[in-house]
Amino acid sequence: MTSAEIRRAFLDFFREKQHKVVPSAPIVNKDDPSLLFTNAGMNQFKEYFLGDKVPANRRVADTQKCMRVSGKHNDLDDVGRDGTHHTMFEMLGNWSFGDYFKDEAIAWSWELLTDRLGIAKDQLYATVFEGAEEEGIPVDDEARNFWLRYLPEDRVLYGSKKDNFWEMGETGPCGPCTEIHVDLRPEQERTKTPGRELVNVDGSGVVEIWNNVFIQYNRKADGSLVNLPERHVDTGMGFERLCMVLQGKTATYDTDIFTPTIAEIERLTGLTYGASYAPDAKADMAMRVVADHLRAVAFTIADGQLPGSSGAGYVVRRILRRAVRYAYSFLDRKEPFIYQLLPVLVREMGEAFPELARQQEQIARIVQSEERSFLQTLENGLARFASLYVEGGMIDGRDAFELYDTFGFPIDLTRLLAEERGLRVDEQGFQRALQEQKDRSRQDAAKEVGDWVVLSPEPSVFIGYDVLSDAGAQVTKYRTVKVKNEPQYQLVLDRTPFYGESGGQAGDIGIIRIGEERLEVLDTVKENDLTVHIVNKLPSDPQAEVYSEVDGMDREKISAHHTGAHLLHAALHEVLGEHAVQKGQDVRSGKLRFDFSHFERPTDEELERIELLVNRKIRENIPLLEQRDVPIAEARNSGAMMLFGEKYGDTVRIITFDQDFSSELCGGTHVPRTGDLGFFKITSESALAAGIRRIEAVAGLRAEWYVRGRLALLTSMREELKNSSDPVGAITSLQEENRSLKKSLEKLQASQANNLKGELEAAFEDIGDVKFLAQQVNLTDAAAIKNLAFQLTGENERAVVLLASENDGKALLTLAISKGLAGTSQGALHAGAMIKELAKHIRGGGGGQPFFATAGGKEPGGIAAALQRARELVAGRE
Repeated sequence: MTSAEIRRAFLDFFREKQHKVVPSAPIVNKDDPSLLFTNAGMNQFKEYFLGDKVPANRRVADTQKCMRVSGKHNDLDDVGRDGTHHTMFEMLGNWSFGDYFKDEAIAWSWELLTDRLGIAKDQLYATVFEGAEEEGIPVDDEARNFWLRYLPEDRVLYGSKKDNFWEMGETGPCGPCTEIHVDLRPEQERTKTPGRELVNVDGSGVVEIWNNVFIQYNRKADGSLVNLPERHVDTGMGFERLCMVLQGKTATYDTDIFTPTIAEIERLTGLTYGASYAPDAKADMAMRVVADHLRAVAFTIADGQLPGSSGAGYVVRRILRRAVRYAYSFLDRKEPFIYQLLPVLVREMGEAFPELARQQEQIARIVQSEERSFLQTLENGLARFASLYVEGGMIDGRDAFELYDTFGFPIDLTRLLAEERGLRVDEQGFQRALQEQKDRSRQDAAKEVGDWVVLSPEPSVFIGYDVLSDAGAQVTKYRTVKVKNEPQYQLVLDRTPFYGESGGQAGDIGIIRIGEERLEVLDTVKENDLTVHIVNKLPSDPQAEVYSEVDGMDREKISAHHTGAHLLHAALHEVLGEHAVQKGQDVRSGKLRFDFSHFERPTDEELERIELLVNRKIRENIPLLEQRDVPIAEARNSGAMMLFGEKYGDTVRIITFDQDFSSELCGGTHVPRTGDLGFFKITSESALAAGIRRIEAVAGLRAEWYVRGRLALLTSMREELKNSSDPVGAITSLQEENRSLKKSLEKLQASQANNLKGELEAAFEDIGDVKFLAQQVNLTDAAAIKNLAFQLTGENERAVVLLASENDGKALLTLAISKGLAGTSQGALHAGAMIKELAKHIRGGGGGQPFFATAGGKEPGGIAAALQRARELVAGRE
């Protein structure tokens, strides 16, 4: 069976068992603040397990795009080293929300694997939970007895809490699970060693492919367990592993999920994939890394997450850079090439995941741009490696960490480069620096979540489309959360007019009165479909009647900017083309930020047309047409804009401002008529990534304030220019005059430097076999000082020159070493390493190459000490 046939067989089987087959949720998790990425099939159903929402269907099945590259589920460093680890993977799953339980789940697992897919029955093993006496959790004999209908006793094994008790997190729904393992070893090996002895032994050939979790408990913050009101089934089967089993392979990379991509890598590189999983098969490992990481990066970009410098974007960039590193080092790819593999990926997976095909060109542009940028960084990293100060043949662990953290060098690449030069790496020092960074990150993200105090099981209903205040609601739950040891108070109401931050729209602020007590709502957020109010304190009587009131002025500004974003989106389509679709937005009371796809900078004329079109629609005062609870199929047929990377339910809300202009699926708030925006002004346009642009804008009073501020600035400039009738010409004239004066000053500084040269040559002193000079000079131009230092060292093969200067209350150190004396070998001097030591005396920092380095600091009084310390370093180099 092909991978496509296997995926289809799984979904068809559970469709026959009355399961509703639903689309995969986006791989980028936007609804759960505890996760950057969807890392398990159950993520999109979390609110059902938590009881925050009632499912429309009690039985569900799907194939879910998942990624495990952060937190405790982090397989990134293992990818490529063997034949089974992946970053992005598919998780086939079937769920029961308070419907069937262990009996049916086990029976259907057996039926699918053996009868439908044809896996040999004598190769299957099952594990069940052995119990945990210390927590009062019994042995799962119920699941074991169901398995004994199909398997002999010696193939139904007990498993530990680590392997056979699943938990969502530190707190929340959990329960025992049963895992299914397949013995893939040749018959001769199976006869020699029974498979039951190799279950859960890594690399043994006995592979886990399916996990059936029976969710029946809730883990409290104090560690205790309580029974859930309903019992659920949550299963997950690794699609890649299932394909490996059914296609008779021993590695997932040898299945047709990956072989077409690897074949294309072979064609582009001229190398042959040897299917050898030995650690020293570097080219094979690099091909696996590239094939895997291409999938992960393409899917995350398709779902709206661009490579970036923080959060999920940083993870995507790190994955792509890891692929580029391996291609550079082991496939000899010095130019971007990973983007060229995308057509193969789209051909193989575009039918199951159409978001790839529809965004192929844009994904390719982004990947190519990121590749080109990182290849330059990689070259800089290699230059940095070549300049490292080495003592005793050992590269300092913190330098190795700098290469990892700044230039993306994994420790194994640094180790390889070191070995080529006959050096070693202080790996313990590297691990210490890495751990320190992790500890800092953990402290920055430290969050201690208390248990919800549940007063009522009622769901949270949002009524804020229709009203901004409400009386008679009740608190259903509340808790305290500590963020960096600062308490944060959260509460949930059975109904609320407060909009929780989601879809790029900021959350509401306002007040809540509980009884006679007044609480400030500092923010409102969405957590697993739950509207959570962040308040300044917890109520003394949480069961008292609630009055809630949204800050109407703040909501009005936010809504105006959200409507402005819709009008902007439609204007972009009309002016730039339908490819200019939203890639992210941030709508707040102070401004709107809108990211969109476009492959070049819009011209000034195009931006003007976009702004004029939005303002024309504002003047037309178009009324809002809001349609709620529209079936998703009907919404698709209506032509309303739907965005990739968004999770839509069975019914949706459509926001329209003129059917022929702007119609989008949207859950946010809007003004009743476009005229309420008053005025719309674009404040900036910039590049965000390859093929992605960003517009920032303001509407309403904010737009008026912006224009008034700019006019006031223009008036001030004209006054400074003596009310010139041509302020632009006057500024241009001043710039020309400034450039002329700067050139004159540079010539004067150069002349002073030449005059100084003779004096400084006479000030050299001998320290051993080194000509040494350390002087403070009365120069302020850094270029002139650098040129002087090079002249002084260029006339002597073994010279060290340190020139110090002071300018505007700051100190500058310039250090030059003759190339015959500079380097990393024993007895050589390294300017970059020395300057870091000298910079301490001027309370600054610096760096550079072995023969030249500079440092700046805010303590000119330390210059004398820096000059003396340089003398000591040169004298003590032996």
